[in-house]
Amino acid sequence: MPREFPIGLTPPDWLVRNLRPEQAAPLNWPALARAALAMALPLAAGLAVGQPAYGALASMGALSGVIGDTADAYRMRILNIAVPQLFGAAGVTAGALVYDQGWLTVAVITGIALISGMISTIGAVSSVSGLLLLLNSVIGAGLPMPGAWWLTPVLMTGGGLLVLFLALLAWPLRSGVPERSAVAATYRTVADQLTAIGSTDAEEYDRARHIVTESLNESYDLILARRARYRGRSRDLTRMVAQLNAITPVVEAAPAVRIAGERLPPEIPAAVHRIADAIDTGYTGPLELGLPEPRSETGRAVDHSLRHLTEVVTSPDVDPRGIDDRLGRPAALGIRTSRAARNVVLSADSWRYGIRLALCIGIAQALVSLVPVPRSYWVALTVTFVLKPDFGSVFSRALLRALGTVVGLVVAATVLMLVPRGWWDIPVMMVLAPLIPALTRRGYGFQTAAVTPVILLLSDVLNHQGTGLLLPRLLDSLMGCGIALTAGYLLWPESWRTRVGDRLANAVADTAAYVDLAFEQGADPAARARMRRRLYRDLSTVRTEFQRALTEPPPAGRRAAAWWPLVVAVERIVDATTAARVRVRHGAPPPTRAEVDQIALQLRELADGVREADTLFAVRTDLTGPPDSVLEPLRQEVAAARAITSPH
Repeated sequence: MPREFPIGLTPPDWLVRNLRPEQAAPLNWPALARAALAMALPLAAGLAVGQPAYGALASMGALSGVIGDTADAYRMRILNIAVPQLFGAAGVTAGALVYDQGWLTVAVITGIALISGMISTIGAVSSVSGLLLLLNSVIGAGLPMPGAWWLTPVLMTGGGLLVLFLALLAWPLRSGVPERSAVAATYRTVADQLTAIGSTDAEEYDRARHIVTESLNESYDLILARRARYRGRSRDLTRMVAQLNAITPVVEAAPAVRIAGERLPPEIPAAVHRIADAIDTGYTGPLELGLPEPRSETGRAVDHSLRHLTEVVTSPDVDPRGIDDRLGRPAALGIRTSRAARNVVLSADSWRYGIRLALCIGIAQALVSLVPVPRSYWVALTVTFVLKPDFGSVFSRALLRALGTVVGLVVAATVLMLVPRGWWDIPVMMVLAPLIPALTRRGYGFQTAAVTPVILLLSDVLNHQGTGLLLPRLLDSLMGCGIALTAGYLLWPESWRTRVGDRLANAVADTAAYVDLAFEQGADPAARARMRRRLYRDLSTVRTEFQRALTEPPPAGRRAAAWWPLVVAVERIVDATTAARVRVRHGAPPPTRAEVDQIALQLRELADGVREADTLFAVRTDLTGPPDSVLEPLRQEVAAARAITSPH
């Protein structure tokens, strides 16, 4: 018999969710090898020339490159690694210039925190850039740097660029391969979704649909990032865009089949897998799919979509001028930069996060620079890592940071006590460094446990404190977590609403607009496709934010759990809208304008209620219409969403 916790000792759900490791993808062995080489080579070079401190600084720069080495596509690696290094160089320079300057240090680091927080809201690359800007400025202001003022940024940037150099070595041999692999992987997730249609477990289908959305987001981001560099038409890139566009009708047909209560024959998911294999290998010859004869309206939609899909994938020569560019082309770099800068300056969210981060960093840096008690840069460093809302819940990160630091300190203590400093640092670093990319996939606590001994080992090369730095670093980390929880979490009770509630309300309002456009006579099909993709992307973000909120203690976690059914209900509303559109496209009578307006009105009222309420409550709905209408399943989903009640 399995042992059970006594009722009084059962851990709360939010704690269990925090401590549960994430499901990790298979290990990326090339990334592990790059981490070992990039972290160990600078140390070895520094020892060889009699300047171990210089080698430690370059390895610190390599550490930031290892953490940013997350993209498969080579052009994305340039953005993810090189761009943040420039911000990191500026940060460490500014920090070093105000080292041990009291109030001036506090003012400069707090100002950098404000800028860092604001630019972090732009996107993924800017988020990492803002993190590295603040991180390196804290290190520069907290550690005495050897050599001239310009040497430290050069060494740290060189270490990061070493990671980039190692990551780009295979580019001439594998150009375009990661992008093709991403498109093929998206096709395989769609095949899994088609298989899950027949499952009696609704959660299994919801998971499969969510995975498809995430995969489509990643693939489109990957392809569009490459297209941003090509203002002309590239056949290779246009071909991949066409392949992604071609899978969209299959994705749209899936909810129609699900709502109709049908089960797809196994030959259909198998056919999608064969098409994915053709994309992966670049095959453009004839494909025998072996599709069964369709016997229903939705079956015809799937069959038609798959045959069109096969034509696009197997076409040996895609004419860029003949492709329906549904997503639109990325704007020029200058336009996108000015647009992002304008949004940052005018956005209330960017100012809110910037002020929140600056407040916490200002308190941490004041404790370090002004209070005559031995404190280190680790206080502000901890705040920097914890207070990243786009990286997860602040509360969860503080908890996992503390636990991960304890584990990392145990590892660091073992190394510092048993391994003599010098050339023995090289094999130790080659063992510890690959743990960073290996454990990062398991969650933030695991990443902290892997990064902590590496940073402590490099810090010891710079300041030679040995095991004497272990207990102070633990206390500093706990103090930083306390500052982040108090000044960055508890003092901002509305952060849950801005992070989750408002986003869900916006998604519901956008769903109403999608319902309007889906059945509008003469609407542009490309506009429908763009709105649908944007809506599913926004819902994916909302789902992620809710899952993060579930890891927080009451009241935030309890509120998120109460609202979670509404998130699922909105996703099903979008599915039902898409399914109705597919049925109309394949011969079903279109709904009347009055039916469409009635549903859109109910959704807008629901959006207003979500935006204004802190507690969900049931709302009576008067949704009636012809029972044989294509909108009948959609009416049922809207009624179910409005009838959700939160527990008291």
